[in-house]
Amino acid sequence: MRFLATVVVALALAGSARAQAPPPIKVKVFVAAMFEIGANIGDRAGEFQPWYERYWRESAPRIVKGALKPVYCNHDGVCGSTLGMGKVNSSTSMQAIMLDPAYDFSQAYFILSGVGGTPPSRGTIGDVSWGSWLVDYDLGHRWAPEENTPGAPTFMPRAGYEDYRSFKLDPTLVGWAVRLTKDVPLQDSDDARRYRMRYPDIRAREAPSVTAGTHMTGDTFFHGPGLSKEAQHIAKLYGADDYVITEMEAAALALVIKRQWGTGRILSLRGAVNFDQGSPSETTLQHLDPAPGQTAGGFAETVANIVAVGSRVVDRIVADWPQWKDGPPTHSPSHPGFGRDGPLPLSMREGF
Repeated sequence: MRFLATVVVALALAGSARAQAPPPIKVKVFVAAMFEIGANIGDRAGEFQPWYERYWRESAPRIVKGALKPVYCNHDGVCGSTLGMGKVNSSTSMQAIMLDPAYDFSQAYFILSGVGGTPPSRGTIGDVSWGSWLVDYDLGHRWAPEENTPGAPTFMPRAGYEDYRSFKLDPTLVGWAVRLTKDVPLQDSDDARRYRMRYPDIRAREAPSVTAGTHMTGDTFFHGPGLSKEAQHIAKLYGADDYVITEMEAAALALVIKRQWGTGRILSLRGAVNFDQGSPSETTLQHLDPAPGQTAGGFAETVANIVAVGSRVVDRIVADWPQWKDGPPTHSPSHPGFGRDGPLPLSMREGF
């Protein structure tokens, strides 16, 4: 009898604890940054700090077991965290956060946010790019250039990776984001302006703008004209748009999200803080390890640009939540990004 009474009391206490547990936070938008340089406020900003300063100054950190950094949420259902750099690091954090019962991601939109490098023929320092495709640079067969016909690609796809080597993001959602943000004023710096003049490419010399195209995910910090050309080759092999920016996480994060909620609410947002190759006057190694005073500049301006662009999307989704909670509106004159004939094309520039 004493044992039975103990069981009854334990079940009653467990039921009481469940009854008192707060309901999960209904996440409307989750912003994923990859690294922060120092604190979340008051020092040199990395990828997360500008988001934190805009949305979570008054929010308490929420520890999630298995995640690299705490999660922050505001009263509008905008949450975010620093996930860590690289595919394994970031996707482990994302998985832990998404499986935490304290959060309800069933209607959430995801903005995968960070910096990267751009080919000088496709972008410039300070650009902010919406990803139309996320492509994994690493999955496949690769061999040494000297073991191939000179100038030929040293990569080919491997069978069995088809379901997780590339992800086409919802063109309706991406097209809406592009249209909504294409006129956001972007910051620039004198150092970045001077640095651009090292490159003969017309696009590299232009002022920053909002663009769209394929984001190439690689754990390897690939660099130089040869590997940039190979990245473009991989994008074309998979039927994706032109490769416009490097990064190290988005394809892996898309796979984690896809396995639970699909890819229909994912946006990838990257700012260009470097070119993926040196100028004609320097070697690849010289560009990777520059002399003092020879770096591109524009980092602080670029991370500010990312949030200036991304926050316009976040704020619109939250403000119009009744129209967005069940999925991106497919056609509505009241939503920027849509004309009378549906979503505008993703291409922001000739050649994309």
